[in-house]
Amino acid sequence: MSVPGGARTGDRVYRIHWVPGTDTLRGICHCGAERVAEEPVELWEWLLAHPQGHRITAVPAPGPPSRVAVRA
Repeated sequence: MSVPGGARTGDRVYRIHWVPGTDTLRGICHCGAERVAEEPVELWEWLLAHPQGHRITAVPAPGPPSRVAVRA
Protein backbone atom coordinates (compact mmCIF):
# COMPACT_ATOMS: atom_id res chain seq x y z
CA MET A 1 0.00 0.00 0.00
CA SER A 2 1.42 3.38 -0.91
CA VAL A 3 1.74 6.20 1.58
CA PRO A 4 -0.35 9.31 0.79
CA GLY A 5 1.51 12.60 0.40
CA GLY A 6 2.22 14.21 3.75
CA ALA A 7 1.67 10.97 5.71
CA ARG A 8 4.14 10.10 8.42
CA THR A 9 6.83 7.52 7.75
CA GLY A 10 9.39 5.93 10.02
CA ASP A 11 10.35 2.85 12.00
CA ARG A 12 7.27 2.78 14.25
CA VAL A 13 4.29 3.97 12.22
CA TYR A 14 1.05 2.05 12.65
CA ARG A 15 -1.91 2.65 10.38
CA ILE A 16 -5.57 1.72 10.46
CA HIS A 17 -7.55 2.39 7.30
CA TRP A 18 -11.27 2.09 6.73
CA VAL A 19 -12.08 -0.09 3.71
CA PRO A 20 -14.63 2.01 1.76
CA GLY A 21 -18.06 0.47 1.30
CA THR A 22 -17.59 -1.97 4.19
CA ASP A 23 -17.52 -2.14 7.98
CA THR A 24 -13.97 -3.42 7.72
CA LEU A 25 -10.75 -1.84 8.96
CA ARG A 26 -7.24 -2.74 7.75
CA GLY A 27 -4.37 -2.46 10.23
CA ILE A 28 -0.85 -2.08 8.87
CA CYS A 29 2.15 -2.55 11.14
CA HIS A 30 5.48 -0.79 10.69
CA CYS A 31 6.95 -4.21 9.75
CA GLY A 32 4.57 -4.52 6.78
CA ALA A 33 2.24 -7.09 8.33
CA GLU A 34 -1.46 -6.46 7.69
CA ARG A 35 -4.67 -7.63 9.33
CA VAL A 36 -8.33 -6.98 8.62
CA ALA A 37 -11.00 -6.73 11.32
CA GLU A 38 -14.27 -4.99 12.07
CA GLU A 39 -13.27 -3.83 15.56
CA PRO A 40 -10.63 -1.09 16.01
CA VAL A 41 -9.69 -2.32 19.49
CA GLU A 42 -8.82 -5.73 18.06
CA LEU A 43 -6.51 -4.10 15.51
CA TRP A 44 -4.79 -1.84 18.04
CA GLU A 45 -4.18 -4.76 20.40
CA TRP A 46 -2.67 -6.72 17.52
CA LEU A 47 -0.51 -3.80 16.37
CA LEU A 48 0.79 -3.00 19.84
CA ALA A 49 1.56 -6.66 20.65
CA HIS A 50 4.37 -6.65 18.09
CA PRO A 51 5.93 -9.05 17.19
CA GLN A 52 3.45 -11.62 18.54
CA GLY A 53 1.17 -12.82 15.78
CA HIS A 54 2.88 -10.73 13.13
CA ARG A 55 3.57 -12.38 9.84
CA ILE A 56 3.86 -10.50 6.62
CA THR A 57 0.95 -11.75 4.58
CA ALA A 58 -0.85 -10.40 1.58
CA VAL A 59 -4.34 -9.21 2.45
CA PRO A 60 -6.69 -9.47 -0.52
CA ALA A 61 -8.14 -6.23 -1.76
CA PRO A 62 -11.84 -5.94 -0.97
CA GLY A 63 -14.32 -6.44 -3.76
CA PRO A 64 -16.95 -3.87 -4.62
CA PRO A 65 -19.58 -3.35 -1.92
CA SER A 66 -22.63 -5.52 -2.30
CA ARG A 67 -25.92 -3.81 -3.04
CA VAL A 68 -28.82 -4.70 -0.81
CA ALA A 69 -32.28 -3.86 -2.03
CA VAL A 70 -34.38 -2.22 0.64
CA ARG A 71 -38.13 -2.27 0.22
CA ALA A 72 -40.34 0.14 2.07
